[in-house]
Amino acid sequence: VQLQASGGGLVQTGGSLRLSCTTSGRTASRYDMGWFRQAPGKDREFIAAINWSGRSINYADSLKGRFTISRDYVKNTVYLRVSTLKPEDTAIYYCAAARDYIGTTGELYDYWGQGTLVTVSS
Repeated sequence: VQLQASGGGLVQTGGSLRLSCTTSGRTASRYDMGWFRQAPGKDREFIAAINWSGRSINYADSLKGRFTISRDYVKNTVYLRVSTLKPEDTAIYYCAAARDYIGTTGELYDYWGQGTLVTVSS
């Protein structure tokens, strides 16, 4: 399974962004997908995950409300919409794939994309 994250960029405080993670590979659609981020000097942080069918979604409690995860099976893409962006949202955002897991532990995800940088200006 290959993952390609995109959609990052420079955004003003209060703005919104939609990140994309395009998946490829014969069984990619059967994987559960998650989004994480890592800010400079900080540990990787779980944001959200969606299971392969789209019926189960898990959000980090601290980030619930401003982040929305979804997936498009025709485009083989998982999205993360971020609204009301704050400077502290500045980070590299990563997508990841796992089998039967939509939890918060990054080590339990099997595949990772290269990340896309989001910079929020104040």
